[in-house]
Amino acid sequence: MISKVLKWFVSAQLLLMLALPAALAEEGKGAPQVDLAPNATSAVIIDADTGTVIFDKNKDAKLPPASITKIMTMLLTMEAIDAGKLKMDDKVPTSEYAASMGGSQIFLEPGEEMTVQDMLKGIAMASGNDASVAMAEKIAGSEEAFVRLMNERAEQLGMKNTKFVNPNGLPAEGHVSSAYDIALMSKELLKHEEITKFTGQYQDYLRKETPKPFWLVNTNKLVRFYSGADGLKTGYTSEAKFCLSATAKRDNLRIIAVVMGEPDTKTRNAEVTRLFDYSFSQYTTLPIYKTGDAIGEMRVGKGEVPVVPLTAKHSYSLLLKKGEAADGIRHEVQLLPDLKAPVAVGQAIGKIVVYKGDQVLSEFPLESPVEVKKAGWWTLTKRTAKKMLFLD
Repeated sequence: MISKVLKWFVSAQLLLMLALPAALAEEGKGAPQVDLAPNATSAVIIDADTGTVIFDKNKDAKLPPASITKIMTMLLTMEAIDAGKLKMDDKVPTSEYAASMGGSQIFLEPGEEMTVQDMLKGIAMASGNDASVAMAEKIAGSEEAFVRLMNERAEQLGMKNTKFVNPNGLPAEGHVSSAYDIALMSKELLKHEEITKFTGQYQDYLRKETPKPFWLVNTNKLVRFYSGADGLKTGYTSEAKFCLSATAKRDNLRIIAVVMGEPDTKTRNAEVTRLFDYSFSQYTTLPIYKTGDAIGEMRVGKGEVPVVPLTAKHSYSLLLKKGEAADGIRHEVQLLPDLKAPVAVGQAIGKIVVYKGDQVLSEFPLESPVEVKKAGWWTLTKRTAKKMLFLD
């Protein structure tokens, strides 16, 4: 009996010794990381190309976003320009309602007109609440209609913890977002690389050739004091406290850092600086395609244009830990087979898949850069005849 008990005890000890390392390893996976933003209510860092989360703290908490809201306003403006609905030199009128906005503003007068470019300056640099509403009315006809577009776009981007009530972030019941959602819309805005001409500029003027020029100074001081910083948007209300969605680029690596609920601007800027420093010291990027690089061609069955060349609208890269081997990493462009007209601008047409050996490391969706209408009967007949006569 004693022998059996002894055997059982020894066996139990051996099992415990074998299980302990695995248990400790599992515990280590869930161990809390160092809090890089101890004063923030929530924070997140992502790589702008892949969206990989580098650090997070309460990233999905629903909080008032204040003027960071304007990132969505700028995104819809840039997308309207891309779609040909707006031009940078189009005039934007100011309604009585837009001019009545309080808080940060560029002091638009009712009836005053500014170009889209100047309105973007006023939104990006001075956080103009009045300019945001004026742009909303220009794009959608009314603030209410524009807010519907904002929420629709948020849903498309997978912003699960966001609801917009206005285009400028002034306090309103139910107007919420999260650090991660803000990072997602910041990532989308940065696909329009020209936006950093506004968000990354430290100072400029509006109404420069008038008797009352208006001096703009960027509310995001990091664009002046942090190497590589060129955006993106600050925010403050007494409810939201001090918020910032910041971006910086060094070499090929672009980082987005979002903090919410900071106690003051000094702490906010110091903690974002710390987030940036950590990211650039620990990570690097392996370029896949640079903006403008040829990717391949899209073949469209029965399209007015049968073949459309594809070029990279923005950079594609893979995030790597510094020192991590890049050996064996390759990529493939996988387009949808049997794509037929009509094809809409922005329609999903395939993806870029990045592998290491046979393991998928990352995927990037590809969208049609143009609209391809269905070819008419006569065009299709001529095309068929050319093929039959080996003239194509």
